[in-house]
Amino acid sequence: MSLLEKIHACNHWDPADYVPFVVAGERLGLTRRGFAEALAAEDRDFRLDRDGLVWWSAPTEFDARSAQFAAILARLVDAGLIGPLHREPYPVTAGGRGQARFLIDRAAAPCFGVRAFGQHLNGYVRTAAGLELWVARRAWDRRHYPGHLDHLVAGGLPWGVSLSENLRKECHEEAGLDPEQADRARPVGAVTYCRASTSGLKPDVIYCYDLELPADFVPHCTDGEVAAFYRWPVDEVLAIVRDSDDFKLNCNLVIIDFLIRHGLIGPEEPDYLALVQGLRAPLP
Repeated sequence: MSLLEKIHACNHWDPADYVPFVVAGERLGLTRRGFAEALAAEDRDFRLDRDGLVWWSAPTEFDARSAQFAAILARLVDAGLIGPLHREPYPVTAGGRGQARFLIDRAAAPCFGVRAFGQHLNGYVRTAAGLELWVARRAWDRRHYPGHLDHLVAGGLPWGVSLSENLRKECHEEAGLDPEQADRARPVGAVTYCRASTSGLKPDVIYCYDLELPADFVPHCTDGEVAAFYRWPVDEVLAIVRDSDDFKLNCNLVIIDFLIRHGLIGPEEPDYLALVQGLRAPLP
């Protein structure tokens, strides 16, 4: 395996399998063709035409549009067209979070192929032998990637919460970090990817952070989502990313980005330019 294969795995999808999801003349996502056909046949609020899957009855106002779409999702769950909802609102946008057109439940976002946002934090320690990364093992009862390796802190970014507030919350829940420690995390950019999933399409944005931790820091999970923590030399983490599928898929991208930024993957790497470019894949 190679590092570049990990990036390709996060960007595996066929545009021919999808049609635009259109609201008020604006393309806000991509839906699987079969899902679009079933939805247009099942629900009176949608039609499928040459523009794509069109939510023709969408209200103009944000709150009204969000409320009506929530009612639609409840009907789709009852009809068995989508799975159970998370009850966590995400913005529907073709740009940034601040340009939201309405809200969608997190679980339904891939069904309509709308952008989702998250935050991942690289918690690291400087030692005499070099950098070491804190790594979490996801609890075995997690809905997605049970038992896989993960970042020290990682989570989705719901609507109505600022990036700093959400990072503090995730830091406390997943690693026992207090707000003062969380506020020392440095924003270092973002990675983007788009991949097919079992429920649809995931065009995702992950905001990345680095947090240097003291040698005596020991994380502890407060919400039951982490089974164990490990502190490993970065060379060992690099080997796991390159040679296995042990990490949750999108964590590979954030770790590769960390290693490049810290000079641990350099221009001598044969795929260096492809790696750098692949971490910011264009979103549809």
